[in-house]
Amino acid sequence: MKMKALIKETPQKGAVLKEVEVPAIRDNEVLVRVKKAAICGTDIHIYSWTAYAQQRLKLPMIFGHEFCGEVVEVGKNTKRLKRGDLVAVETHIPCEVCFQCSTGLMHVCRDMKIIGVHCTGTFSDYAAIPEICAWKLSPTTSPDIGAVYEPFGIGVHALARHKVAGKRVLITGAGPIGLFALAVARMSGAMKIFSSDISDERLKLASRMGADVLLNPQKVDVVKEIMKETSDFGIDIFVELSGNGEACRTGLKALRRGGAVSLVGLFNNPVELDLVSDVIYKEATVYGITGRTMFSTWTEAADILDSGNIDISPVITHHFSLEEFEKAFETAHSGKCGKILFDIG
Repeated sequence: MKMKALIKETPQKGAVLKEVEVPAIRDNEVLVRVKKAAICGTDIHIYSWTAYAQQRLKLPMIFGHEFCGEVVEVGKNTKRLKRGDLVAVETHIPCEVCFQCSTGLMHVCRDMKIIGVHCTGTFSDYAAIPEICAWKLSPTTSPDIGAVYEPFGIGVHALARHKVAGKRVLITGAGPIGLFALAVARMSGAMKIFSSDISDERLKLASRMGADVLLNPQKVDVVKEIMKETSDFGIDIFVELSGNGEACRTGLKALRRGGAVSLVGLFNNPVELDLVSDVIYKEATVYGITGRTMFSTWTEAADILDSGNIDISPVITHHFSLEEFEKAFETAHSGKCGKILFDIG
């Protein structure tokens, strides 16, 4: 049986939409009919063929990894899922045997593989997924929301390290994950939330998701504005989600003494920091955050979304068919958008 798939075929910008065989599943896998798939920053790197993609991909391959779909076939060694289950997907495939996997740190597995980067992705009609990576959703879950469970979980993970209630929070970067983190911070009782980004369009979305103060570093001195808004106190919690070195330096300078930091954004190059003044003398607590803890973050994310106390749908701003992939990636690259979904099944 044939299916449509978006394939990174040659080492240059772009991709091709082709008909390929539906994948056969292994004994520990499930076959999922893809309903919705979301474009991630990683996918933009792959489409644009940046150094990040060049160092990781073996071509040709189907890419994409954030998606929601229906299980249509199960391998003989699977135990949790059945045909008809609606699932979202944890895109990190753990080895399950290393020290990290054996001690509650599966999300930083030593031999981690990533769907759509190291192995076949999900911009396609069907995808073969290890059962361990499939998160069963309520059958009433909107496939749109199911498709963004994975990036929403990063926002949950970034804020879960901190006691947010009553605190002043700065989130640098108002891309989709930054917007999700804003919503979690608002729900968690933050006293005042600052959002910084160079896109006024995304700052408008940040306001909608709960930001109190919007800061465009191309127009204002972010540190000066934060100090003015906090009577020179500074921020209690800094969450870096832009992947921009200057934003990271700015956030650390705005951090109060004894404050806490979550570094989430991925930087293209090494970042020079004033560690003595901005971390050591402040006795700041700094966390590195990657992905989602497996699977406590997924439980927390599901509880939050199922509670009805938070609405993340405004972050989803565009829908395209797979046939419109060029327009979709052009929109994603512009930054004048939130989350972009492919409507597939």
